[in-house]
Amino acid sequence: MTALLLRDLRLSVRAGGGAMIGVLFFMTVVAVIPFGVGPDLNLLARIGPAVLWIGALLASLLGLDRLFQAEREDGSLDLLLMQETPLVLTVLVKCLAHWVATGLPLVVAAPLLGLFMNMDEVAIGATMLTLVVGTPAITFIGAVGAAVAVSLPRGGLLVSILVLPLAIPVLIFGVSAVYAAVEDPAPFLPPFMILSAITLFFAVLGPLAAAAALRSGAD
Repeated sequence: MTALLLRDLRLSVRAGGGAMIGVLFFMTVVAVIPFGVGPDLNLLARIGPAVLWIGALLASLLGLDRLFQAEREDGSLDLLLMQETPLVLTVLVKCLAHWVATGLPLVVAAPLLGLFMNMDEVAIGATMLTLVVGTPAITFIGAVGAAVAVSLPRGGLLVSILVLPLAIPVLIFGVSAVYAAVEDPAPFLPPFMILSAITLFFAVLGPLAAAAALRSGAD
């Protein structure tokens, strides 16, 4: 599993610079907002958490179609299906590698973009915390879409269409937790705990459903 994790990390870096592309897309989405809403710093500070979360969500969708694509192209997907290690565990490791390569750089870039949106320290810290907890759920949801679309010739767009509606609750509770922390620290815990529960739920369901979809596609 460690070898698989390191291999996927290397592929993520080599395959078009997946991590860098996600961060650049994240920065682009956030950078164009002031041109649309105007240079009102108070308005930017109010919408900043929502903008960062939307940008992170869209950036997380970019590389999901490649989650199982390399194995499909070189034929190693069949070996993963036949190996003694449970396929669910393999999918979980691949999801972890994908999040480290694409999701974690978004979390690291969030403070700089938060300053760009005139957000204060509390809002930036809460946004980073919710992104750390919430973005893995997007990866686990995306694993199911990637497994369903891996055998299709143009599955990239299909993955985004499948994943985006399911990721809306992650966006809602992530943004709600940040705004709760900014307005009053006390209400921060309920939406944050729900966000954590969503991530834990999909951490179990996502690999199971993705493994089932991979086996079904192979049959």
